[in-house]
Amino acid sequence: MLSLIVKWILYTLVIIFISWIIPGIEVENFLSAMIICLVLGLINSFIKPFLALITLPITFVTFGLFSLILNALLFMLAGWITPGFEVEGFWSALLGSLILSLFAVALDKK
Repeated sequence: MLSLIVKWILYTLVIIFISWIIPGIEVENFLSAMIICLVLGLINSFIKPFLALITLPITFVTFGLFSLILNALLFMLAGWITPGFEVEGFWSALLGSLILSLFAVALDKK
């Protein structure tokens, strides 16, 4: 259980870091960053698998690059749902989702 809480806090810090370095992404406070981590986790657990299955043909045709677009759109959806978290454009969402993915790979290494 401690590992889950530690990962949650680390992802929260990554979200805050992303909001510092990308001009189109803003986080109101630490609590908003914690909530966005929870919302992103729920979106990635329940909505993303369904959308990935539906968009599988276009992902195949684009050699997997469409998955980057899907990640950016889901990042924008999380910004639209969560109060205190703003994503102001597609390019900001794309860059934010890429950075979050890179940190996720680094954080999930055991």
